[in-house]
Amino acid sequence: MKYLVVLADGMADEPIAELGHRTPLQYARTPYMDRLAASGVTGRLRTVPDGFEPGSEVANLSVLGYSLPAVYEGRGALEAAGMGIRLQPDELAMRCNLLCVQEERLKSYSAGDLADEETEQLITFLNDELGDENIRFYRGLSYRHLLVIKKGDKRIDCTPPHNILSLPFRPALVRAQTPEAGSTAVLLNKLIWKSQDILPDHPVNRRRINEEKEPANSIWPWSPGYRPVMQTFKQLYGIGKSAVISAVDVIRGIGAYAGMDVISVEGATGKHDTNYEGKAQAAIRALQTHDFVYLHIEASDEAGHAGDAALKVRTIEDLDSRIIKPLFEALSQWDVPVTVAVLPDHPTPCALRTHTDTPVPFLIYRPGITPDRVTRYDEFSVQPGKYPLLNGNEFMKEVLK
Repeated sequence: MKYLVVLADGMADEPIAELGHRTPLQYARTPYMDRLAASGVTGRLRTVPDGFEPGSEVANLSVLGYSLPAVYEGRGALEAAGMGIRLQPDELAMRCNLLCVQEERLKSYSAGDLADEETEQLITFLNDELGDENIRFYRGLSYRHLLVIKKGDKRIDCTPPHNILSLPFRPALVRAQTPEAGSTAVLLNKLIWKSQDILPDHPVNRRRINEEKEPANSIWPWSPGYRPVMQTFKQLYGIGKSAVISAVDVIRGIGAYAGMDVISVEGATGKHDTNYEGKAQAAIRALQTHDFVYLHIEASDEAGHAGDAALKVRTIEDLDSRIIKPLFEALSQWDVPVTVAVLPDHPTPCALRTHTDTPVPFLIYRPGITPDRVTRYDEFSVQPGKYPLLNGNEFMKEVLK
């Protein structure tokens, strides 16, 4: 038996009036996910343990069955691994967004669609102006970057920028949780203010303003942590070779710490224009040489953050027709049986434009499984499924039966 988990980031939602009071997943045409649900078993999974924010790093670690209190060190440390950066024991890593502020409000957590050449110039500029032997910026994709501080203290409160869209940002500046962390909080807030002084006049931002685009006129560091200590996926479950496919550094980082082979796909963007077909084919190839594949698709989460219900429906239909369909058609011809599971990591409701901790719907299909009575895959249809509510590593144990 081989195993494939298709993780549709942020796909779950709440009913939306413009969709006839249905969720995007209910509204979308998804014949292949529905077919898998009707032929398999379904249920709901609680992916955010008590005491944790509903971030993708938390939810994906939970989906994979890791104990969050034991392994969680923030998003930054995971993204560092996804970028190929080996943190030293005295280094604090943080996600660092390039974003847009306007009139002291956070207008956008992403400053629109930043091109690679724009972010390369901006991150180089930030290192030249703000970096030193203790402060270093690393370039990721689009608005997602990394800040590493030597001897930084992680005992600080940092608000995720997608949680304060359109709100004043001053109340959300970094705060120390202990007196010892005070110098780290002061340093980070100075970096934010300095970035707002120097970024607006950068040629990239002057050009973006002339083109009526949002300028990337501030940094926003958040989710601090050190290098985590994690068991590999093989150590947890006794599975052989495993692989992760994602355009997002935090998921690639989780895979790296979990001992998975990290597979890159040309044209994978983490947005709605991602290379769906390339990712599906990469998963098929990976299953030929690996026992477990974790295929992560980011597009629905980005649509939820944008508050764009129509785009979210489109990303779900693309997932079904351009990922699930070719996977189903290919794997159904194999002699080796493959278990396929599909689920979001967390909801990203369009009305809220941020993550929530509501349990998510899942389906599990394998040849010969006895199906439950659910015939459609969405947040509400799965509630009478075989698994009313799973927690922690219960989901992954069911997948790997």
